[in-house]
Amino acid sequence: MSMENLQVALVSLGCDKNTIDSEIMLGLLKNAGLQLTADPGQADVIVVNTCCFIEDAQQESINAILEMAQYKEQGKCRALVVTGCLAQRFSAELSAELPEVDGFLGTGQVSKIVEVVEKALGDSRVSLIGEPGLVEGPRVVSTPGHYAYLKIAEGCDHRCSFCVIPAVRGGYVSRPLERVVAEAQELVQRGVKELILVAQDTSRYGVDLVGKPLLATLLHRLNDLAGLRWIRVLYTYPALINDELLEALLLPKVCRYLDLPLQHVSARVLRSMNRPVMDYRRLLGRIRQRVPGIHLRTTMIVGYPTEEDEDFQELLAFVRSMRIENLGVFKFSPQAGTKAAELPPLPPAVVEERYARIMETQQGIVAQLNEELIGTVLPVMIDGPSPESSLVYQGRHQGQAPEIDGLVYLGMEFAPGTMVQVKITDARAYDLTGEVLGFA
Repeated sequence: MSMENLQVALVSLGCDKNTIDSEIMLGLLKNAGLQLTADPGQADVIVVNTCCFIEDAQQESINAILEMAQYKEQGKCRALVVTGCLAQRFSAELSAELPEVDGFLGTGQVSKIVEVVEKALGDSRVSLIGEPGLVEGPRVVSTPGHYAYLKIAEGCDHRCSFCVIPAVRGGYVSRPLERVVAEAQELVQRGVKELILVAQDTSRYGVDLVGKPLLATLLHRLNDLAGLRWIRVLYTYPALINDELLEALLLPKVCRYLDLPLQHVSARVLRSMNRPVMDYRRLLGRIRQRVPGIHLRTTMIVGYPTEEDEDFQELLAFVRSMRIENLGVFKFSPQAGTKAAELPPLPPAVVEERYARIMETQQGIVAQLNEELIGTVLPVMIDGPSPESSLVYQGRHQGQAPEIDGLVYLGMEFAPGTMVQVKITDARAYDLTGEVLGFA
């Protein structure tokens, strides 16, 4: 059936890897003749791309599906399609409990979104859930035009005891180097100034292709792209941080920034998590020595079932002493089908107390680190006007990734993607205020 002039709205939940899948689906639907809209009330087709990483994400996905289902009664919606990790993992349960959903699409079947929408519009309830795997296709970039995510691999070969990602995303598959570089070139030609490399484990990129990591090689290739200003690396794995990668972080266009999820530091907890047992103090010290001025980001899990008070105290001492610039903390969330879910959980009050303590500690550290930046001059990429006031503009220095880290606030108007030199004049909580000295 013809889908010319029909409108489609897409709700994208979860991580930036999911965002890219959403952008591919939008690209395919646009090429099929559908018009894109941000207003679900005007959409003939609504797609909800879901997440199932933790319990809160699952509930957010369910709430979004139920909210979008209302437009079948109150709006123009003729077809509601659910895609992504929640659909991949629980399609049978969702199909039974959500009759208002017309189609389900698995993580490895993203390229078939047009087929699913056509059948859903034709009053055929459809479910395409198959093996997960690498997905590529045309993209409608949904991030601000000056930065974009670049997925370099799909899936994961690690088997962390708390994580369902391998079950819903499959084993690790790297994208061929030339295809990654070609997509990066296309994004830069469309005006992207910052490329943010993502995968479940970016540091493993290339191992399945040539038997060794190729991330450093990729960074060298991207560093040669004319018009690109910044390259940012997210989601590396501690056991794969080698000298070649650290040397690549010194390239002119590569941000002095590394995202290195550690999850914990207690050897006993790490063994139970099936994570690398390493001297993380030594690892971070080596990174800082090899890459002066680097900003680190990591994530930690508190309340893991085997975490005793001495384990938490070790983690808290690590956070205090290492003064990590950006830290995300998750409360343990049991996922059905994982080994960690079979362990006796800790009392919720204990988990909440540990979470509050580590967050309070980190807030104090960030405040100190930001105060130390007052008076320094930093290159800042403009993101645009602040949502809070059109008179205030916001940007980021190299140590601030979009959406997850702090911001630099400015009193001058610049086009998004503009690079300026900023003297930091004030620090507040996680954010900074600065004065523009000139273009960078």
